Amino acid sequence: MDKNELQKRMEQAIRLTAPGQPIRTALDMIIAGHLGALICVGDTENVLAAGNDGFPLNISFTSNRLFELSKMDGAIVIDGDLTQILRANFHLNPDPSLATSETGMRHRTAARMSVLTDAIVISVSARRAVVNVYVHGKSYEIQPVTTIMSSVNQLVATLQTTRQSLDRSLLRLTALELDDYVTLADITGIFSSFEIMQQAKTELKDCIVKLGNQGKLVQMQLEQLAGSSMDTEYDLMIRDYASDSSEANAEKIRAELARMTPKDLSDPQHVAAVLGYDDLDEDSVMTPLGLRTLSRVSVVRDGVAEKIVDEYGSLQELMDDISEDPERLGDFGVNNPAILADSLYRMKGTKQGNA
Repeated sequence: MDKNELQKRMEQAIRLTAPGQPIRTALDMIIAGHLGALICVGDTENVLAAGNDGFPLNISFTSNRLFELSKMDGAIVIDGDLTQILRANFHLNPDPSLATSETGMRHRTAARMSVLTDAIVISVSARRAVVNVYVHGKSYEIQPVTTIMSSVNQLVATLQTTRQSLDRSLLRLTALELDDYVTLADITGIFSSFEIMQQAKTELKDCIVKLGNQGKLVQMQLEQLAGSSMDTEYDLMIRDYASDSSEANAEKIRAELARMTPKDLSDPQHVAAVLGYDDLDEDSVMTPLGLRTLSRVSVVRDGVAEKIVDEYGSLQELMDDISEDPERLGDFGVNNPAILADSLYRMKGTKQGNA
C-alpha cells in the first residue's frame, strides 16, 4: 500500500472513531466502564479466517450492544458498513512473526491483525484507559476532546496573529509595487508568513477531523481566517514574482516552499532560487506582474488580469500607460477603465492627475 492510500485509510479510521460516531460513543462507554476491548471493523472474511471460537451473533450494530459485548474476553468483529456485529469473544491468532513495536498483548494482536488484514482494528487498554486505532500496522491514539481543543486554541491564535500581520504586510506590498520599489527581502517575509498560515491550516484540519461533530465551529473559524481567498492570493503572489508565471509552475513552487525549513524560508537567496532566480541578494529590486494587485479591484473580472499583464509585462508598465491612456484598458475586457485606474492610484496614495 502506497503512502497516499495509507493516508486515506488512516483518515477513514479517524473519522470512524471521531466524536458523534456510534463507535466513538461505545468507546467512551468502554473507557468509562474501566473495560478493555479488541474490535475489528471490515475485511471480515480475512479477520474470521485469522481466528476461531467465539459466539456467532450476526445482530444489528448499536453502540450499547458493542459496549455490553466488550465485557467478555476476546475480539468483537463488525462488518465494514457498521450494520452487523458478527462475532463476540472471538479468539484471534495472527502470525506471531509479524513485526510490531507494541508491548501489551491486546495492542500487539491489534497491530498484527491490521498488517494481516485490511480491517481497522481498535484496541482499548483497561489499565491505562487508552484507545489505539491500527491501519496496516500504523497506529494513532485517540485523544480526549479537551486535549484536541487545547491544540485548536493554540492553532487558531497562531492563525489570527499571522493573518493580521500578513494583511498589514500585503497592504504595504501593494503600495511598494505601485511605487516600483519591492525588494527580495520584502517578498521573502511574506512568503514565510503564508507558509506559517498553511502549516497551521493543515494541522487545524487534522484537529477538525478528530473532533467529528464537535468541529463545526472550528471549521467556520478556519474558513474565516484561511479560506480559499487566502490560497488564491498566495498563488497570485507566486505568479507575480516567479521567473515562470504559469499556474503549473506556481503549483510546483508552492510545493517546494512547503518543504523548506523555517530557516530557509527566511533566507532571501533560498526563496529567490525557488522562484527561479540566481545571484540575487535581499536588496535586489523585484518587478511584479501585478496579478495580485489587479485581482483586488472589483472591475477586474476573472481572466482579465492575465490579459492585462500579458500586454504590459509588469505592473509598473501598466501604471505608466494608465497615466497616458486609461481608456485603453477597455480593450482587455475592463468594463470601466476609469474605476480601475482610480482604484490603483488610490492604492498608491495619489490622485490620477498627480501621478
